[in-house]
Amino acid sequence: MKLLKKIGKKNICIIGLMGSGKSIIGEDLSKLYKLEYFDSDNVIEKKCNSKINDIFKNNGEKYFRSIEEDVCLELLNLENCVISLGGGAIISQKVRNIIKKYSFSIYLKVDIDTLVKRLKKSKKRPLLQNTNNKKILENLYSERKQYYNNADLI
Repeated sequence: MKLLKKIGKKNICIIGLMGSGKSIIGEDLSKLYKLEYFDSDNVIEKKCNSKINDIFKNNGEKYFRSIEEDVCLELLNLENCVISLGGGAIISQKVRNIIKKYSFSIYLKVDIDTLVKRLKKSKKRPLLQNTNNKKILENLYSERKQYYNNADLI
């Protein structure tokens, strides 16, 4: 894509908390610009032949984050594509460095109360199982906002 080349970037990267619409927006953006689309969570599930919930349950979050980092680094090195990253991928310094270097990043900033409503019935969010979803989302946002706010576009 000429525009990406013009700004010295390889791809477009969508970041934000779970439920912010990264997958939907990323897929729509890829169609609009006729670019290949990747969702890091889908790639992880294919690679592990397992749902993310099961990876968390069977191997723990630390193991998942390790796989997530590897997958995200591979995806972020691709050219002319749109990549939706899992909400927590941004906590990896390596991932943040590659985003800054190669990607035009878009942060989908969504109000916490809106996220709580969107995620109310979700069964595929391992960090939101049997918990106070609003409190968890507020904590995740608090931990990650410094990284999200470094995006090229908010």
